Amino acid sequence: MPCTGIGPAMLRYFTTTLCRIALPFALALGSSSAQSDPAHGIAMYGDPALPPDFVSLPQAYPDAPKGGNLTMAVNGSFDTLNPFITNGSPVEGVSALTFETLMARSFDEPFALYGLLAESVTTDDARSFVEFTLREGARFSDGSPVTVEDVLWSYETLGTVGHPRYLGAWKKIATATATGPRTVRFTFNVEDRELPLILGLRPILKKADFAGKDFEATTLDKLTGSGPYVVDQVDPGVSITYKRNPDWWGKDLAVNKGQWNFDTIRYEYFANPVAVFEAVKTGAITAYREDNLAKWASRYDFPAIASGDMIKLEVPHDRPSGIIGFVMNTRKPIFADWRVREAMIEMFNFDFVNQTITGGAAPRITSYFSNSPFAMTPGVAPEGPVLALLERFKADLLPGTLEGYALPASDGTPQNRAGLRRALALLEEAGWTVGDDGVLKNAEGAPFAFDILLTIGQDEAASIAAIYVEALKDIGVQATVTMLDSAQMKTRTDSFDFDMTYIIRTMSLSPGNEQNLYWSSEAADTEGSRNWMGVKSPAIDATIAAMLAARSQEDAATAAKALDQLLTAGRYVVPFWFADRNLIVHRKELKQPATVQLYGDWGNSYLPALWWYEE
Repeated sequence: MPCTGIGPAMLRYFTTTLCRIALPFALALGSSSAQSDPAHGIAMYGDPALPPDFVSLPQAYPDAPKGGNLTMAVNGSFDTLNPFITNGSPVEGVSALTFETLMARSFDEPFALYGLLAESVTTDDARSFVEFTLREGARFSDGSPVTVEDVLWSYETLGTVGHPRYLGAWKKIATATATGPRTVRFTFNVEDRELPLILGLRPILKKADFAGKDFEATTLDKLTGSGPYVVDQVDPGVSITYKRNPDWWGKDLAVNKGQWNFDTIRYEYFANPVAVFEAVKTGAITAYREDNLAKWASRYDFPAIASGDMIKLEVPHDRPSGIIGFVMNTRKPIFADWRVREAMIEMFNFDFVNQTITGGAAPRITSYFSNSPFAMTPGVAPEGPVLALLERFKADLLPGTLEGYALPASDGTPQNRAGLRRALALLEEAGWTVGDDGVLKNAEGAPFAFDILLTIGQDEAASIAAIYVEALKDIGVQATVTMLDSAQMKTRTDSFDFDMTYIIRTMSLSPGNEQNLYWSSEAADTEGSRNWMGVKSPAIDATIAAMLAARSQEDAATAAKALDQLLTAGRYVVPFWFADRNLIVHRKELKQPATVQLYGDWGNSYLPALWWYEE
């Protein structure tokens, strides 16, 4: 079948590597391999696209010059240089710039890794184990070798006292042993075909850095990594500057060619977006990501743009939309009933809010995996393998899961009377009625009241919340908005101490173990997890398990579509819109490759990794 319905970067990837064999959803497998021998790379399905003798990643410009400086902006503050723990607010960039992993990801493929600290990876057809062999020349920035002891200590420490995001994979490891002076093997106690890749992406820390220290304590001490940069200057809570390490051990590896080119990378912290934009206009911030299409169209006309000293860049991508919006905490009794959650979605007049905030330019999020081959079809009942997977849990599924579910549409007016009437009917079914005083109350007379928790600096979310709160008044709901600094916000969300808050959960083209952290029943009871909605669903747990056990892209897509159906019909989030392209304004001296990778501007993998400075 032809590879249609996909963007240019994805089309380029599938045309050159995957479209040799047709499969549903315009995805295909490369040749399969038992991979019992050491290999230069590993992919989630089939083989990685690049051969053992590749000279650079296809998205990189291998001859990019080194030099120059990059300054970027961050809202908020920081109080720790250790990003691997729950405590504190970690500084931007420290993990990506100063630490390395055994394998490196190519963001021009859905999910493929190539050797970085490790020269090779070995696993079996069942992926019941993975073995990594360290490169002989791998070094920390102080010149000391990266050892098997550092690897084993890092995995155990992260998995036992590190951030909860590391716990899930660690619990699936039966044994972790050194099988040679440069070789480490992990055997697994569950079936999870993604685990070899997940473990390949664990950061490797220097064990000696933490001797006699509390790993979980926040610290502004500089940690020793093996990456392309070292921490240079730290102004606590204000700025951090990274300096390129001229003696970086990995600078000549093919997987690093053309990457990490700036001499210095600096992150400046600001209290609010207004101050950020002023710094952008003056050129103090040399690259800035804009996330509002209306602002992109209206306010980027300042003198530096007109003169050509700064350039507007739009970066296409083929990523799923993910979910962005106001998440309801179902641990709170007020949001435990799906009818109440549906009513809250009904009261969000998407067309009006979108027009007000973005000028109507942003596409609506219709499901968690919308804009991708893994998306459910809104309003259409699932069929075939997806239906079969869901029907196992038929008795426990919410209305719309099997029948087809679509987000409610507004009636096109600012008042949205049709949505208001549907919301009131749902709330009445759930036991809430409007009294003579105009207040929505339950049978005990308690008012329907909740708080929307936001971080200072989330100006767009605050503007959306203000419109939403006014709309909710029309049905007697008493909603308030509370703004906290980033440290307070982290404490509240880590302990799930909120009614409703702003959520962003990004999705990849190879969904896997991160889904457990986002929505599993176990994560719902784990403080610090990303399951802010508090969902506990055997169907969701089983669907994630099916995704992790899938041996083909087709089976993985089936599980992903089922998961998308469950999450969307769960009515846990009031969805907003997503960016179908990334927007960057930058100084003219900053250059980027002509070829855009499959994931576009994703994390640090595009900017700053692939960019360079050139007069």
